[in-house]
Amino acid sequence: MSKKPKLLPSLSYLQPRIKISRWIALIGYLGLIVVMLGYNLLYADMHGANPVIIIAVQLLPLSIFLPGILIGHVRTHAWLCFAINMYFIQGVLICFQPGRLNYGLLMSGLSVLYFIAALYFVRWSFQAQRVIAGEQSS
Repeated sequence: MSKKPKLLPSLSYLQPRIKISRWIALIGYLGLIVVMLGYNLLYADMHGANPVIIIAVQLLPLSIFLPGILIGHVRTHAWLCFAINMYFIQGVLICFQPGRLNYGLLMSGLSVLYFIAALYFVRWSFQAQRVIAGEQSS
């Protein structure tokens, strides 16, 4: 026996959730950039390294996705979910370094915030596209 296809939610249900999840994802994304910039410019001991190079290397993967994130492109959010995991791992590793617990927690927390919000944004956006295309909704 085959299962009955699951009905999609209505647009009135999806549209506010898409908007809210996109804004939460944007807060997580921009918050991660601001926290990394602020920490590296104000608090980090670079041991003689050029801070511009360190910041550029850390922010390059995030800045590649910036145009798509700002305009709300759904696939860009989906692809950044893969890349944001590097920052989560880095944040967890930083948590174990003496004196850097708060920075590591902020980095991990903001990357998790982005990841969860972006997953919901992508899911609800694709469901809304299917509803607009004429698939059955509840």
